[in-house]
Amino acid sequence: MAAAEFERWYWPVDQLKVFCDALGLSRSGTKADLRKRVTFALSNRGQPQPRPSRQQKSAAFDWASEVLTNNTIITDNVSFGPNVRNFFKANIGKKFVCNSDFMLWVRNNAGATLGDAIEAWQVLEERKNDPGFRREIASCNNYLQYLRDARDRHQELSLADAKTCWDYKKVRPAQDGFVVFEDRDLFDAGVLEG
Repeated sequence: MAAAEFERWYWPVDQLKVFCDALGLSRSGTKADLRKRVTFALSNRGQPQPRPSRQQKSAAFDWASEVLTNNTIITDNVSFGPNVRNFFKANIGKKFVCNSDFMLWVRNNAGATLGDAIEAWQVLEERKNDPGFRREIASCNNYLQYLRDARDRHQELSLADAKTCWDYKKVRPAQDGFVVFEDRDLFDAGVLEG
């Protein structure tokens, strides 16, 4: 397959990993990393993959094994493995969920304490009580964005019908592999007749 043809389609992570296996590429990284890796390999057959430039982390704190307290300072190498999640569960309770908004807050607040992070989590959770609040969808989550866009434009549309549109559309060409909801998807997928 040529890179231009590959780029025309939406590829789920499991299919991107199949491409990586077939091309002898690493399967690690985000969906975007895998997509870039495959595109490069298809465009530059036989050439080695450029090594990604990694931003060096300055802290040497071991988030996986250190004893964490409310006074532990958040460093630029913070990770959200079991040790960190267990700390928050112990201090917040079973209701603790490590959502993307909270992880972003923690990563953007190196120098604050884990006690500050607990307070930030509680503030972020309070937003759920606001009827107008909507969590931001990460740019890498094409599926959820498609469903939200479909239901925003057609508020009478059920989630099942939005998923039917997604299932129809995701297997068709998509600019840069990103599936975008269009009103005609409702007709093309057979959700509406007309």
